[in-house]
Amino acid sequence: MIVLSGFSDEASSDLKGQIEALRRNHIDYMELRSIGGKNVSEFSESECKSYGKELSDGGIKVWAIGSPLGKTEISVNFVGYLETVKRVCGMANILGTDKVRVFSFFNAYEEKERVFEYLNEMAETADRFGVTLYHENEKEIYGDRSERVLEIMKNVKKLKYVYDPANYLQVGEEADKTLLLLHKKTDYFHIKDLSATGELVPAGCGEGKIDKLVEMLTGDKVLTLEPHLRVFEGYAGIDGTRMRHRYVYKSGDEAFDAAAEALKGLLVKAGYREKNGGFERE
Repeated sequence: MIVLSGFSDEASSDLKGQIEALRRNHIDYMELRSIGGKNVSEFSESECKSYGKELSDGGIKVWAIGSPLGKTEISVNFVGYLETVKRVCGMANILGTDKVRVFSFFNAYEEKERVFEYLNEMAETADRFGVTLYHENEKEIYGDRSERVLEIMKNVKKLKYVYDPANYLQVGEEADKTLLLLHKKTDYFHIKDLSATGELVPAGCGEGKIDKLVEMLTGDKVLTLEPHLRVFEGYAGIDGTRMRHRYVYKSGDEAFDAAAEALKGLLVKAGYREKNGGFERE
């Protein structure tokens, strides 16, 4: 079965609006990144408990924590940084998920041994909380291109992987290549697409070969909507670059709904039907 999740902070800043967006699109899982414009890494324990109850009452489960861990300079005071890793893993425990998304450091292309060392320590730390870290490819971090992601896979234990097609396109890699190399090694997928001219577009409208990504799926997988179809509150805190779009949406809700509709259309085209809280191939 294919199950959908979503970065619902792209639909609404407040948690009530995020829950409504997910329910409206029949998505039961959230990848939690921010609420009220505040990043998950900055939540207090009491906020986590309150948000967890509100999500449970709304019928939404946290699939993963969309943390910014590893989206920092390789020169960071790493001993102190591990305390942040522990805090985020503790939040995951409170929110009922065992998954935390991470990155592999800025200005680190010449520091691969330190990247491997830090990621191994982070993964070991998370493991003590019963949490697994999932590395996402992202421009300007060490693991931005497929060859470096493969190096991380070879050298870091206890780490799993997220594949973001648009992020590979942004560093000049072709989808056919990255899908061939990494699709079978990927644990879950972020769904974001990019046009040939660098504009963010709904799934299937760009060069990310998301239709092929869907066709290649086997067994149970999770696809998380991270469409970036409209600037949302908190974006500047996660990416300093200007977001370019081909289509205009009146609101975050409209953009999120369009993203969900596009992905569901690709699943239906690939022979899946929506039922039992997910998509099953007929």
